[in-house]
Amino acid sequence: MDSINKNQPEHNHEDLSGTAAVEKIRHIVDKAESCFFTTAFQVAGSSGTRPMGAQEVDDEGNLWFLSANDSHKDQEIAVNPNVTLYFQGSAHSDFLVLKGVASASRDESKIKKLWQPIFKTWFTEGEDDPRISVIKVTPTEGHYWDTKHGFAVAGVKMAIGALTGKTLDDSIEGKVKP
Repeated sequence: MDSINKNQPEHNHEDLSGTAAVEKIRHIVDKAESCFFTTAFQVAGSSGTRPMGAQEVDDEGNLWFLSANDSHKDQEIAVNPNVTLYFQGSAHSDFLVLKGVASASRDESKIKKLWQPIFKTWFTEGEDDPRISVIKVTPTEGHYWDTKHGFAVAGVKMAIGALTGKTLDDSIEGKVKP
């Protein structure tokens, strides 16, 4: 444990599993709206990292994305399905990193469920565009950093800590395992 956490008089570490982990993942993903989606393998012309919008976190904690079946990420997932997702929900809290296993498919019912009209920007034939794939990411491990009571309380605690010379932030962090 680092010195800052050692100086924190309040409980600031909580590992989450099962439903509690899924709810924390869903909360941060919904707040962030997008992430950096990084594949373990890169094809020529790809950095292996790109911004993506997660469309859904299901009840098991799986994350769902729409993609183009001819994209670098779909090609990279076919070679090595290991991915890392980086979320930031606000400037000072709601951070999440997830490692997982991705799979791409052409699940038409899932495409229809996840479809939003703005996607026609990339899939010009609409929700029936044959280039659409669905990427499912099943998390294998993760870590979150958040506040316990929101930004306002965290700000007040930090101000009091600065005035008194005590480590008083409202942070909480831990592992997530759906």
